[in-house]
Amino acid sequence: MELISLSDGDNSFRVRVLGRRSPGVPHLHDLLDAEVLITSSFVSGRLATALRPSDLESWARALDRLSAGQDICWRDDDHSPEIRIQPYNEEHETVAVRVEDLGSSCVSVFIPLCLEEGWIDEQRRLLARVRQEWPSEVLERSWGVYEWRR
Repeated sequence: MELISLSDGDNSFRVRVLGRRSPGVPHLHDLLDAEVLITSSFVSGRLATALRPSDLESWARALDRLSAGQDICWRDDDHSPEIRIQPYNEEHETVAVRVEDLGSSCVSVFIPLCLEEGWIDEQRRLLARVRQEWPSEVLERSWGVYEWRR
């Protein structure tokens, strides 16, 4: 299931959720396996990653900032690919996405995308579908202490 799907027919950037990492294991149950997919006429790539419930929350906040015309940086930690999105890149006069995987492959990709109006609303819809399909079902009461939500 797509969490992010940005495409103009020539270039695309997607984050696809594959499913729960370890269903039934409380400390790993809400961790989602995912992949970042980039496609253009010049380069194609795939990068395995994992998403926590906090990543979905920060993606929701990032969509609010994009809606306000602000650039965003999502998942900028040492263990995840850094995803930067500009709602308007002056050089290309389009939306632009930069993905940097400095933690493992040291690869960076920049993709300009000519997106239709309403692209942010579509990303919100995709986020809602992912949350519906894989709701957070575990609470961490204190560090290392987990219980199922009731």
